Amino acid sequence: MKHSELRREVCLLNRRIVDSGLSMLTWGNASIVDRASGCFGIKPSGVAYDDLTEDSIVVLSIETGDKIEGPLRPSSDTPTHLELYRSIPGLGAIVHTHSPWATIWAQARMEIPCFGTTHADHFFGPIPVTREMHPDEIRNDYEHNTGRVIIEKFSSDGINPLEVPAVLVASHGPFVWGKNGNEALDNAVVLEQVAKMALQTGRLNPDAGPLSEALLSKHFLRKHGKSAYYGQPDEQ
Repeated sequence: MKHSELRREVCLLNRRIVDSGLSMLTWGNASIVDRASGCFGIKPSGVAYDDLTEDSIVVLSIETGDKIEGPLRPSSDTPTHLELYRSIPGLGAIVHTHSPWATIWAQARMEIPCFGTTHADHFFGPIPVTREMHPDEIRNDYEHNTGRVIIEKFSSDGINPLEVPAVLVASHGPFVWGKNGNEALDNAVVLEQVAKMALQTGRLNPDAGPLSEALLSKHFLRKHGKSAYYGQPDEQ
């Protein structure tokens, strides 16, 4: 992919965060990786979404993290994106927001339970929340360590990040991903909705339990994986 095409796609993806009601002001950011050329594009730091242009998108090397193109400073969350791209080969795009309902769960430092099939259609289990970061992790290389605690959570709990493509960073907010920009944004939109529904479910019925393993597996696997049968085949 040419850098100009990558920057165009990243600009569009970031604008769609606002169009989808997931962010305001300069909150959040999105990136897309081009593994064939070893680089990724990301929103510049502190730039309002309405002011974004293709030329303002920053392109960086996956290997070194150095800037390749772009006149502006990249998002302050760039080291987090870089850590995720380096650690999870299947990632194609990352969306980070401070969307209200998902952020409420992150601030409460609680995972989002899988109460129903709407959740199970997109996430194969609860949305995990990271541990709180230690003071030294915050003081030194904070954004890089944010990525590390995300990877730590998935690794320690044996969660497949391609089956649960979202995480809540404790006291911070959600990071969501997908194979491409469209999928990452869709997952961010769904995450916000299931966060809202889960909170209201718990209020309505504090004794509500998680979805059964049978129903969870049925709904996730009918849309994902080798035996998926939801929707239409890629080739007619």
